[in-house]
Amino acid sequence: MLGRAVSFVWKSSRGLTITNLLLTVIQGLLPLIPLYLMKLLIDSVEEAITGADTSSFGHIALLIGIMGAVALLSALVKSIAGIVEQTQARVVTDYMQDILHRKSIDVDLGYYEDSKFYDTMHRAQGEAPYRPTSIVNGLIRTIQSSISLLAMVGLLLSFHWIVAVVLVAAALPGVLVKLRFSKINWKWQRKRTETERKAWYKHWLLTSVGHAKELRLFGLGEHFRIMYMNLRAILRTEILGIAKRRAAADLATQAVATLLIYGSLAFIAKQAFAGLITIGGMVMYFQAFQRGLGYLKGLLGSLAGLYEGNLFLSNLFDFLDIKPSIVDPAEAKPFPASICKGIVFDHVDFNYSSSNKKVLDDVSLRINPGEMLALVGENGSGKTTFVKLLCRLYDPVSGIVSIDNTSIKNFNVEEHRSNIGVIFQDYARYHLTAAENISLGDIKHSPDSSLIRLAASAAGADSLIENLPNGYDTVLGRSFKGGMELSIGEWQKIALARAFIRDAPIVVLDEPTSALDAKAEHAVFIKFRELVKGKTSLIISHRFSTVRMADRIAVMDKGRIIEHGTHEELMKIKGKYCEMYSIQAIAYS
Repeated sequence: MLGRAVSFVWKSSRGLTITNLLLTVIQGLLPLIPLYLMKLLIDSVEEAITGADTSSFGHIALLIGIMGAVALLSALVKSIAGIVEQTQARVVTDYMQDILHRKSIDVDLGYYEDSKFYDTMHRAQGEAPYRPTSIVNGLIRTIQSSISLLAMVGLLLSFHWIVAVVLVAAALPGVLVKLRFSKINWKWQRKRTETERKAWYKHWLLTSVGHAKELRLFGLGEHFRIMYMNLRAILRTEILGIAKRRAAADLATQAVATLLIYGSLAFIAKQAFAGLITIGGMVMYFQAFQRGLGYLKGLLGSLAGLYEGNLFLSNLFDFLDIKPSIVDPAEAKPFPASICKGIVFDHVDFNYSSSNKKVLDDVSLRINPGEMLALVGENGSGKTTFVKLLCRLYDPVSGIVSIDNTSIKNFNVEEHRSNIGVIFQDYARYHLTAAENISLGDIKHSPDSSLIRLAASAAGADSLIENLPNGYDTVLGRSFKGGMELSIGEWQKIALARAFIRDAPIVVLDEPTSALDAKAEHAVFIKFRELVKGKTSLIISHRFSTVRMADRIAVMDKGRIIEHGTHEELMKIKGKYCEMYSIQAIAYS
């Protein structure tokens, strides 16, 4: 895992990584110079006071000047290293976010219906922005601490081996505590991921515009606020309990370290008192011990941090290692330039991974070339799932979906989807300009303004957009400055325009006009019939005045196709379609 983390950092910022390493070596060696200069300074002052050295003050002043220059150099190197580290952190963060975004796009739609996937993604989102940089910086700090530590240990060994042993003994317990609690924190995070997501969901309910009306009308604000606070209290109580236990362990290890540090000071002072070392030597060795202890703690702490990072990186790689099942074939066949034989569902079964219940049950249906087929049925009968399989957002559990006698699994996934213009009933509302909203339907061809206006006209959205403050350049939604909110029906017209702008041989509209009044819906479908002449189209609607415009109608019930034919044919057999049509006709009479 560490190797993968280093690879991410190296790929995103090679030059910065090399610069960081060079600065690390310099920072690792620089601390040795002030220690030796301090020894020379103290010894020179002592000799001058005792009269052993009658030279001028110039030598002492020179030493102080050199010490000042070294201090300035250290400050300069530290400042440059800080800038490099911050720059690299931002570069790597953006790189890792891009990797997360790419993976989120690549994974199958089915993963988004699995709560375990959301736990995995939530943990990955928490680790990806900073963990790889943190690990590489930890490695760099390890190198820096190692260089400085070796210099200090070498100096202390020249004094007495026992001091070097005490140095290790003073630092080791604290590191063992960190290792232990890193594992405890990692286990706690994995255990409480869903609780954290639930708390975040309550926060989203309280702050999102989509729920603002109901929260006020039904007085739900206080209810969700208390739910959020209760969840946060559980998380806070548990993490504070872990923090208290760690604080107690840290205090105990710090007490041991303090005894060893001041014991070493006493030993060094005794050596000076006995005349075995000079006063400057005493100061140098004790400072070397203190700094060596700091470097050793830094080294062991960095190693413990790498261990912790390795634990938490598993959260990121659990997400990145998810394998999509909707993939391109080894040798993709070209999508037909024009559909000649039609679309066929051949004994198709499908159920979602979270349930064994069949959503589509032995579905067989042909949509002829250039035909407009209407798919009707009660809610939950499988109509939208039928469309998702056609778009290859899912693959059937059994059976085949084919176009012109070629299974859609044999087409390149992106090419296949680019040949279908579709709008779902739960269409997206992009808080972009009106023109951008429509152009998203065919971004590969960067449609010009005339095509955007034609699509808007076909969807009945042209007059709506022209009456906005900045016309097609008006930002839709209230998320950004100057944005204009639309009604549900107006948003639906924008979504329709997005579907119409794509010049695709297959067009699918899933409840495309549910928010429009009957008159507006009729006008849209009159234009729709003109737009799809020569194309194969599928519409799903609960309004039978619209359904009658189709060439043929298929009726779904509990995941099965139970009837299909023209309006007149279905009315004659007096089956499910006739029943639904008659109920709606009575309601409008």
